[in-house]
Amino acid sequence: MASTISRRRAICIMAAAAGLPLLGLGSRVEAAAPPVIWKGGALGAPATLILNLEDRSEAERLIDRVVAEVARLERVFSLYRIDSVLSELNRTGELAAPPADLINVLEASQTVWQATKGAFDPTIQPLWTLYARHFSAAGADPMGPSEDEKRRALARVGLDKLKFNRDRVVFTRPEMALTLNGIAQGYITDRIVDLLKDASVANSLVSMGETRAIGAQHDGRPWRVGLATSEDADTPDSILSLVNNAVATSSPDGFHFGDSGRFGHILDPHSGGAPRLHRRVSVVAPTATMADAFSTAFSLMDMPAIRVVCDRRADLEVDLISPSGAHARFGRIG
Repeated sequence: MASTISRRRAICIMAAAAGLPLLGLGSRVEAAAPPVIWKGGALGAPATLILNLEDRSEAERLIDRVVAEVARLERVFSLYRIDSVLSELNRTGELAAPPADLINVLEASQTVWQATKGAFDPTIQPLWTLYARHFSAAGADPMGPSEDEKRRALARVGLDKLKFNRDRVVFTRPEMALTLNGIAQGYITDRIVDLLKDASVANSLVSMGETRAIGAQHDGRPWRVGLATSEDADTPDSILSLVNNAVATSSPDGFHFGDSGRFGHILDPHSGGAPRLHRRVSVVAPTATMADAFSTAFSLMDMPAIRVVCDRRADLEVDLISPSGAHARFGRIG
């Protein structure tokens, strides 16, 4: 049987005079006033929002707006809501008058797909479905789906088989399907950042699985973000400093098909396999959308190929851990 997917999300927003300690260390936040805290759901997982402002009523109004925005975007991107725009597209194979948010994400996906020679591909969903069905069956072969099964699934994979513009989205082959799980978290984070900036929030950190900083901390210091190979790690293996940048992390250990741990959730749209090239890949970029998508793609690329992409894009930084535990940094971080 496939393991249950556990995906925890948190929105941590510390604005005005508040400072945020190193993420992931269990430290206590020192704030000028008790924070306003909201807990709920985002993209099918628990979410938390913490906002510190001197004006508590203003903080509560901002929280209400953020909660409404998360709910709106969930109705676009969720794979797990039958009434979402994405679910409708996957059912029918076409969509007229698509929402602007969906087209924005598809355009960003196309940019990363081209930059990574197809390593990032949101049409991978038929392959995911194949693995999920295989390992959910009684007596499933622990070696995974057969090569013939993977080949048939891969015939329905490829962003070049998806046609879209501001008026329409169409699958050009039967039984195609999209998953935006490798980019939508970042996009939602960016939309919340836009909302806060419009409300004149100048110093904040927003995290929904992917993290983006608005400015620096109130005292001018950069935001410090701890990176780890698992969500349950007690201490980080690396620390980043963020100012007006975003960071996203991908790891094949986030979810496994079957009990052996051999098949992670990041599937190769070229081979149909689940390679384990890195234990963790973290990407810093100007937006969480780009950081999210590139961290997914780089999980499927070796270090020389990643370096080629970074050499062509001066706005990317990479921090990764190899299968042996070796730590590498390059781009502006290095």
